[in-house]
Amino acid sequence: MASSGEEGPVVVDLRSAAESAGGEDAHATPLHEMESLCMRCGENGTTRVLLTLIPHFREVVLMAFECPHCNERNNEIQFAGQLQQKGCCYTLKVPMGQSEVLNRQVVKSDSATIKIPELDFEIPPEAQRGTLSTVEGSIMRAISELQELQDERKKVDPQKAEAIDQFLVKLRCLGSGEAAFTFILDDPSGNSFIENPHAPSPDPLLSLRFYERTSQEQAALGFLAEPTKEPEESSQDASTVEANSGGQRMPHGSVGAVAGRRAIAQGNSDEISAALYRYSAPEEVDTLPSSCSACTAECVTRFFSTKIPYFREVILMATTCDVCGYRNSELKPGGGIPAKGKKTTLHVQEFKDLSRDVIKSDSAAVTVPELELELSAGTLGGMVTTVEGLIVKICEALERVHGFQLGDSTHEWEKKKWDDFKEKLAKLLNLEEPWTLIIDDALAASFIAPATDLIEEDKQLTIEEYERSSEQNDELGLNDMDTSSADMAYNTTST
Repeated sequence: MASSGEEGPVVVDLRSAAESAGGEDAHATPLHEMESLCMRCGENGTTRVLLTLIPHFREVVLMAFECPHCNERNNEIQFAGQLQQKGCCYTLKVPMGQSEVLNRQVVKSDSATIKIPELDFEIPPEAQRGTLSTVEGSIMRAISELQELQDERKKVDPQKAEAIDQFLVKLRCLGSGEAAFTFILDDPSGNSFIENPHAPSPDPLLSLRFYERTSQEQAALGFLAEPTKEPEESSQDASTVEANSGGQRMPHGSVGAVAGRRAIAQGNSDEISAALYRYSAPEEVDTLPSSCSACTAECVTRFFSTKIPYFREVILMATTCDVCGYRNSELKPGGGIPAKGKKTTLHVQEFKDLSRDVIKSDSAAVTVPELELELSAGTLGGMVTTVEGLIVKICEALERVHGFQLGDSTHEWEKKKWDDFKEKLAKLLNLEEPWTLIIDDALAASFIAPATDLIEEDKQLTIEEYERSSEQNDELGLNDMDTSSADMAYNTTST
């Protein structure tokens, strides 16, 4: 391999690489060249590899092959960044006759699958490698690949060839916008995207769903799917430590909150003490066996339950994988499912309001009317943060997901839209004008801390309870929940 940028950075942004390649300092571009076998003629050609960073998107590897003997040329994009914590599934409704929807950019990774349910059509990951295209381009490429071997099919199996010709006619109708259809992009790695031209506002035609990967999907991505003996034994050894007395073994991390309080109190910090005693903490931490969501190896999850004043009982959970180093912490609501949903409204007027504690559950939707910003339930998952931290994380997530509006090829009006959004966001965080944060949780599992000892005295915080609709109960699975057996067992025990 011959490298023209051995002393420069391995990964640079796309704009810097383009300017370096076209300027006098072209030798500084981290472009690598290697001799590769041409699969068409069997001679050796040249593959050029560029490690680059697309702004607000991902680290990618751009590869271009050229054979001087038969003039064969192709290019490919692969993701060099990390695997995302969850897989993603984009669903785009394409109306009939709207060419602007067909022109939306699509980033398809090596592991992504494209589906069109109306035709029962699926493009598997190996059919189209990592590509940067449009909705129309993805369909037209599939048509071109199906059309390539039609002459041979007509000789071997005329009936199958005729059926494929009829199918290609329907597929061309979708590619030209003559019929409405649904375009689904499902990627277990979480590294695929479909452009949202309305970002940061929600798109009525586009929906995004995140999901946990299965063991089969984990193995298909090239990651450990079944734990080996060594990690299992080390995980068990790491999960237990000797107790101080009696030689009794207890789970690692099962240290009471009393010791933690004593240690922090010795620091003589009133601020830390106040923060520590604000919530009631448990005397011990429980453990349970679990599996790592990144590599599926066996690990240990530590959890305890505590009571938050003016809220409810919650369960804090923390998972650490000794095999791959993955760490995760989350907060889950404890107790039963409330009979009503809860809508919490905070009027942010002072800087101290930005420091209020916020618990956002998986089922909560977040709205900021002044930003025209609305996040549906499930976005960002559950988190424990502050008011300021929640808004910053929302902005970071929008920039990551909708990176198309921030790249070099973005139209000026789209850039101006993002600039205006960031300017409004800066004004809100600087409290140049008051604004409103609304958290709507159908399971009443979200919480904004009051600024006063009595929640009734906090005039900036409003909590409303409401009856859940039948659609909300259906989404939460409450309509299909059958508790008759448990109720019967409970009544029998009580009597």
